[in-house]
Amino acid sequence: MTVATTQPPAAQGEIEQDGFALRCAEHGWLPDPLIRAGMRTLLRQRLRDEHADDGARRAEAFETMLADLRASPIAIETQAANAQHYELPDAFFAAHLGPRLKYSCCYYPQGDETLAAAEDAMLELYAHRAGLADGQRILDLGCGWGSLSLWLAARYPRASIVGLSNSRGQRAFIERCAAQRGLTNLRIVTGNVVDYEFPSDIAPFDRVLSIEMFEHMKHYGLLLAKISRWLHDDGRLFVHLFAHRLLAYHFTVRDGSDWMSRYFFTGGTMPSADLLLRFQDDLRVVRQWWVDGTHYARTADQWLASLDAARGRVMPVLAETYGPQARVWFQRWRMFYMAVAELFGYAGGQEWGVAHYLFDKRSERA
Repeated sequence: MTVATTQPPAAQGEIEQDGFALRCAEHGWLPDPLIRAGMRTLLRQRLRDEHADDGARRAEAFETMLADLRASPIAIETQAANAQHYELPDAFFAAHLGPRLKYSCCYYPQGDETLAAAEDAMLELYAHRAGLADGQRILDLGCGWGSLSLWLAARYPRASIVGLSNSRGQRAFIERCAAQRGLTNLRIVTGNVVDYEFPSDIAPFDRVLSIEMFEHMKHYGLLLAKISRWLHDDGRLFVHLFAHRLLAYHFTVRDGSDWMSRYFFTGGTMPSADLLLRFQDDLRVVRQWWVDGTHYARTADQWLASLDAARGRVMPVLAETYGPQARVWFQRWRMFYMAVAELFGYAGGQEWGVAHYLFDKRSERA
């Protein structure tokens, strides 16, 4: 869930102008249509900066990106991701996400689904594409607020479901939900995927599913090698990540204009649709799908509408978290959802979207 940001402006006056406009937006002094128009301008600039229309320069930039990723650890800034998204009180998200608290793209096969129906539709799509069945041992890698883990545990009562979370707050929330629903086949483990290893009484798994976690990662080769060790020989990995159809780039904080990188996606990666195809040493892509960006744009717009409707309930929660900056942060969260909607809705949803991949273990014969 990110929006593109520009390269640093060439002149100090432009930086100051951008900073003034940002302050006006963050204080709610600009109307939403004007904020969204500014976001679309940044997206056009991002496409120019990343050489979207220059095949030779784009290929060179892609190879540089690959070298950067392969020289990196599995992930960086993991604590920043927690602070920015995952350690906020669950009451904030419960007040405006869908009933399953799915904090990732939902699916609208008819186009007019409610948020609740779209949550369920995407979960059903995962089950179909990942080849899930009752009785399997399934890992939800980076389980968020438990939307998938809890759904799996209820849907497959004879399966053994494990969720790995980097947040103790999320673990406690999911465990409370599981207890309230009488689910006894779900276990949540707290750990950082960078250095965590499952003990032999938990792994290996028949299926591993990862939903919008890879965007927080860097060295996909090391990550996929680790996941391969967690899978049975005939096990499979299903990945859902947001992506650009051609471009891959880092999110970095270069100056005060890099709003998204600073507040919501520090250390993140925008993958291209084919980026993971360059990391198949241990796991092999056997199927790939594309969900166009209109689905994520609709998801974010529904989150925004729900957040606005729940303002009276969420402001005390934000005051507890952000103190005197609560009103600014409420607007920042509104802008975040607007940014997601504009990013994925850009060009009719045909630039940025969601990629699904199914991996199996690479045998010596493959």
